[in-house]
Amino acid sequence: MTLHWKLVIDATDPHAQADFWAEALGYLVEDNSVLIDELLGAGVVTEADTVEPHGRHAWRDLAAARHPDDPHDEKSGAGLGRRLLFQRVPETKTVKNRLHIDVHAAPGQRDAETERLVGLGASVLRLVEEPGGTWQVMLDPEGNEFCVQ
Repeated sequence: MTLHWKLVIDATDPHAQADFWAEALGYLVEDNSVLIDELLGAGVVTEADTVEPHGRHAWRDLAAARHPDDPHDEKSGAGLGRRLLFQRVPETKTVKNRLHIDVHAAPGQRDAETERLVGLGASVLRLVEEPGGTWQVMLDPEGNEFCVQ
């Protein structure tokens, strides 16, 4: 049996994180508005449960980015493949990640990719040069480490 999975990342601003990672990876920010509008109409959720970051209803405390080529549920908008889900938590990041994302740039494009990501809101932490390879350690807008190889 094969299991579906997603990477869930704690965030203080899930929508800003989903926007950053969607742009960084060439993903799409999920559109959950069809389901949310249905639930609003039925009185199951309230406007207080939602925000409108892209001119459409979205969950206040959750936002996701999904790979554009992977399937998704038409009603909920949830990706059924490669997906990053950001959930609002009250506390900020306090320690080093135990899990991180590696972004693989095209050959010879690591520096250009690093600059592009800085333009999106990331910051450079350090360059790592080891016998097995060289990569750039970066921080996303909320301080989560990731690498560009």
